[in-house]
Amino acid sequence: MTLPNPNPSTAGTVAPDEIDEIEIGNSIENAIELKEVEGLSQGRIVLRRFLRHRGAMTAAFVLIAVVLLVTTSIGWGPIPGWWRWSPTEFDDVVNPGGSPTLSFEGGLTIGPHPFGQDNLGRDVFARVMRGTQQSLIVMVIVGLVATSIGIVMGAVSGFLRGRIDNVLMRFTDMIITIPVIMIGAILGRLVATQGATAVMLGLALSLVTWTSMARLVRAEFLSLREREFVDAARVAGASNSRIMFKHMLPNAVGVIIVNTTLLMASAILLETALSYLGFGIRAPNVSLGTLIAEYQTAFATRPWLFWWPGLFIVLIALCVNFIGDGLRDAFDPRQRRIPSKRSMDRAAERAARRQAAAASATATTEASGA
Repeated sequence: MTLPNPNPSTAGTVAPDEIDEIEIGNSIENAIELKEVEGLSQGRIVLRRFLRHRGAMTAAFVLIAVVLLVTTSIGWGPIPGWWRWSPTEFDDVVNPGGSPTLSFEGGLTIGPHPFGQDNLGRDVFARVMRGTQQSLIVMVIVGLVATSIGIVMGAVSGFLRGRIDNVLMRFTDMIITIPVIMIGAILGRLVATQGATAVMLGLALSLVTWTSMARLVRAEFLSLREREFVDAARVAGASNSRIMFKHMLPNAVGVIIVNTTLLMASAILLETALSYLGFGIRAPNVSLGTLIAEYQTAFATRPWLFWWPGLFIVLIALCVNFIGDGLRDAFDPRQRRIPSKRSMDRAAERAARRQAAAASATATTEASGA
């Protein structure tokens, strides 16, 4: 049983002693972290934080494994494949209904068609690998091209401001107000009439997915343009383009990288939706979205045809999102943690070596002066 608070006016408040303890704890954590990263560059500090993010590292390993699997299994460009079947090759149906030959009864058994076969006898594993390749191409192209467009638009708008800022931001707002899926469907349909490929679809989707990056970069540049190093660059005679992309852009790279990963995760979902609706990649090419659309009628009778493409979509999107979370935490200077004793010992050893080197240099200088 919980007793009522006799003094309701103090409910939800923190005592002064508790505030002092919190401030002391924060100062101790800050001192510990400063001691641990003393002498390290900003890049190495970010890398150390990212490598300690368990979720991000697990997602990175899983994503690397997926990329290696899809590039080496059926081959990709100059990379030869080791898998027996191609996505368009037919074979006699092995199991009833084309069910997967993968089995865990009495030990692991892979068989000739571990993901099963469709109604034409084609190997589902090979088709899923080909579809994942196409979806990854779209994801990477959207991440690179849309990020580049957003950086240019946001940098110019945030740095120059005035009339140019108004024009660019009103154009950006106009695109934002139109549903992305609708614009993507129109562009995807236009691309499909020319024989849609993953590269063409990725370029088309990049034209409608850069808006969030542009607004983000603009906000960063509006803040950075008032910093002292920008004034110093102006006094030194640097041009506007040099100030924007040489001095200001490196200071916004952390936010850009984090949001690029989120943009890539949304890109693969958008490509899946468009291909599912028939506005994306079409036969003879396949993507994860086209596989889901093709096998949706078999969900009740042969669900494995639907499971595998959906599994890879969810897996890739989750991995990219977890990596983005890890990068966000790594670039955020407000992230605090208590280092291990081993890390503190290493930091103390580095500090001792630096002090010894400084003392030795001072002694050498005094001896030479004497």
